[in-house]
Amino acid sequence: MGLDIRWPIGLMFTLIGALLTLDGLITGSNTEMYARSLGININLIWGIVLLIFGVLMLLGAISGSKKNPPSA
Repeated sequence: MGLDIRWPIGLMFTLIGALLTLDGLITGSNTEMYARSLGININLIWGIVLLIFGVLMLLGAISGSKKNPPSA
């Protein structure tokens, strides 16, 4: 079985994290939007967290594929 679950999880979290980070950067100057969260840019913070997690999953999948070459 050659499927490593870290590939789709890493891609999904990286994509969602990149979108949230981009949204947080674009709307960062809108103070009215972040008034409910006490002025904290939640989209930017959680976008970075998801992006880091996704990249770590992808790095784990890459390192796992180098250790175990596919058998025929």
